[in-house]
Amino acid sequence: MAKPVVAIVGRPNVGKSTIFNRIIGDRLAIVEDKPGVTRDRIYGTSEWNGKPFSIIDTGGIEIDGEDEILRSIRAQAELAIEEADVIVFMCDGKSGVTQSDEEVGQMLFRSGKPIIVAVNKVDNLSRMDDIYEFYNLGFGEPIPISGSHGTGIGDLLDVIINNVPELAEDEYEDDVIKVALIGRPNVGKSSLVNAILGEERVIVSDVAGTTRDAIDTPFEKDGQKFVIIDTAGMRKRGKVYETTEKYSVMRSMKAIERADVVLVIINGEEGIIEQDKHIAGYAHEAGKAALFVVNKWDAIEKDDKTMQQFEQKIRDHFLFMSYAPIVFLSAKTKQRLHKLLPVTQHVAEQHSKRIPTHVLNDVISDAVAYNPPPTDKGKRLRINYATQVAVKPPTIVIFVNEPELMHFSYERYLENRIRAAFDFEGTPMRLFTRRKSDDK
Repeated sequence: MAKPVVAIVGRPNVGKSTIFNRIIGDRLAIVEDKPGVTRDRIYGTSEWNGKPFSIIDTGGIEIDGEDEILRSIRAQAELAIEEADVIVFMCDGKSGVTQSDEEVGQMLFRSGKPIIVAVNKVDNLSRMDDIYEFYNLGFGEPIPISGSHGTGIGDLLDVIINNVPELAEDEYEDDVIKVALIGRPNVGKSSLVNAILGEERVIVSDVAGTTRDAIDTPFEKDGQKFVIIDTAGMRKRGKVYETTEKYSVMRSMKAIERADVVLVIINGEEGIIEQDKHIAGYAHEAGKAALFVVNKWDAIEKDDKTMQQFEQKIRDHFLFMSYAPIVFLSAKTKQRLHKLLPVTQHVAEQHSKRIPTHVLNDVISDAVAYNPPPTDKGKRLRINYATQVAVKPPTIVIFVNEPELMHFSYERYLENRIRAAFDFEGTPMRLFTRRKSDDK
């Protein structure tokens, strides 16, 4: 199910990124610290009072071209208006209402979306009087906050949660595989969608309009039902979205939230660039099944080593997604296209696979016997048992005597042994270590 989207909008230097980081808080620390997982983020997830939501920091988006601050703010506001369910309009309590604030305010007013004015840099009670002029923006009561001190953030979150809509569950049955195609502009997402849907024996049902007005395309192939998520978003080409590649991340994130399997599309002609890592990193962090699709393979001059070399490049750049299979194809000529859906179905099955506890423990016992945990200051990690607590992605809790004795390298060893025993190709895994007494 997609989470509601909250966007933070405002002119430069009002503290948008500081507030963004405060709201997503230590969630950044949860991201696995593996090479290649990007730290440059403008999109995060958080929750307040049990309600999860996604949040966009539009301040992280730079508009290329002419250095016009107002033009940049306008484009960011346009993005927020289009993508968000709730908009936080950030202003600066020290400088008061500026002309830029008024212009952005007029744009936001026309959107019809819930707008919350947050007045930053209200660092102490003596500054509380600074907020009154912000009533003039016409959005009701402004909320005083301080990014540097963290005051007022709880009040802001209360108002955000009161304004986010209740989103309907996706209306697809459990056996339908929801697929998102992600990638930066011009990698051929739309042509690949058309190629998949145009392939013989694919039955497309013309169903439009599910959660959030996305236009999904359900179809069936060899008895398996699929749906391609948000094809409207992919086909929608606008000046704002083409101006900077970071906008493609915004578009992709909502599709990733709703998907079971994410196809990370790479342009075979151009090779891999940093932006590909950003987008793939979001799929990994969201715990989705994934595979790499190298498109435009027909345009490459090849010898018997070309594919192997390109595969190695992907492995080197995406060390954090070593589990994801790679499919080379051409949407244009349909070359190797027949391989795509069987691999997609396979990784979806791995993503929702559940391992019986006794079978899992046999594998872990063998792994420990073959390579016992190392000692640390005379203490040795003792693994009592493990159990799988969730699917999509497979999540395993390992009960031990002392969780702090579980080194990252040994955890990775156990993950590799579990993968060797049960496949789990194409899906990330989550391993958590708990003290055994927690189970009582």
